Amino acid sequence: MKICVFISSTNDPSNSVVLANSFIDGMKAKEQVEINKYLLKDMRMEHFSLDFYDKNTDQGNDLTIIESAIKQSDAFVIATPVWNFSIPANLKNLVDRMGSFALNEKHNKGTLAGKPFYIIFTGGVPKEVWEGLMKQTTSSLPKAIEYFGGSYIGHHFEEKCMLENGEFGLIVDKRPDSLETVKSKGVEFADVVKEYVKTGKAPIKQRAKGGLTRLLGSIIKKIT
Repeated sequence: MKICVFISSTNDPSNSVVLANSFIDGMKAKEQVEINKYLLKDMRMEHFSLDFYDKNTDQGNDLTIIESAIKQSDAFVIATPVWNFSIPANLKNLVDRMGSFALNEKHNKGTLAGKPFYIIFTGGVPKEVWEGLMKQTTSSLPKAIEYFGGSYIGHHFEEKCMLENGEFGLIVDKRPDSLETVKSKGVEFADVVKEYVKTGKAPIKQRAKGGLTRLLGSIIKKIT
């Protein structure tokens, strides 16, 4: 099975990269797993405009690479920091650009066919603030991909990604418990993907999570 990983952090070193690598180690514990990793900071994508909905418009080489990776994969993972209550601009732009290939011609139905996806978030705030605020302000990311037809399997939020002096910096490499937790979640995600490859569907528990998004999509489809 094939799984692609997209990392939106622009920092080096990066907490998102370290956690993504642990998640990858977990997925690799399963047999016959092919994983491809993409750093969005190293890829060039023009900002979204309606012109990109035209199939005759040149989408750009790197967007074409990402499109091919998602279409050919059985699942995908996104690792991203939370900046100023939201996701980095490069990831938001990718979500905007996905509309050119992850929606049907009328743009009212996703084409990802239930493909599983998982999100790894990092942030400077404690988990209480994540649960009470940041989880809501970043919810457009999983909701958008659900609308594109993906199955939201879950997420990991790594709290307090700050150095002792209050500056942002690499800290998760010194958290063995966090790395092991993320690795175990990678193993679990690989099991979900294996089930998807076998049956063409994510487990019913995860599919139920996207029920409201699918209902909204069906309403939009009826009125367009």
